[in-house]
Amino acid sequence: MLILKKVFISSDHAGIKLRLIINSYLESLGCTVKDYGCIVNDVVVDYPDYVKDVIYDVSRDEQSCGILICGTGIGMSIAANRYKKIRAALCHNIIFAKLAREHNNANILCLGSRYISNNDAKAITYQFLITEFSSGRHAERIKKLENYDNNN
Repeated sequence: MLILKKVFISSDHAGIKLRLIINSYLESLGCTVKDYGCIVNDVVVDYPDYVKDVIYDVSRDEQSCGILICGTGIGMSIAANRYKKIRAALCHNIIFAKLAREHNNANILCLGSRYISNNDAKAITYQFLITEFSSGRHAERIKKLENYDNNN
């Protein structure tokens, strides 16, 4: 059963093809999807410009999540993690996706389109959407991270 059903998604030029595949996959799962991604894949764009709308929406809706895709996923994860209330995780497999949600309460999944297959990306996305935050000792760690936000 999906825990997260409302998804905000974006990508730069390197992530367009994978983003469209993930969009279709999300819709087949019954998710509500809002796409903010780049639409022209033959023009190089700057990944930080494609993070903001997803961050804005996810930070205001705790029942949602975001997916950000670039060539490696690294740029998107760095950009996303600069914002309060955001816990972006770059995931290369389903174990990372599960632990990112379960232990870190990640609310943004970052994917590297050049380094994972379409099927792996779907599996990672599905795992991210079905995994609940385990709370407990992990909740205390999240509070510490939130205190970093408040002190900066």
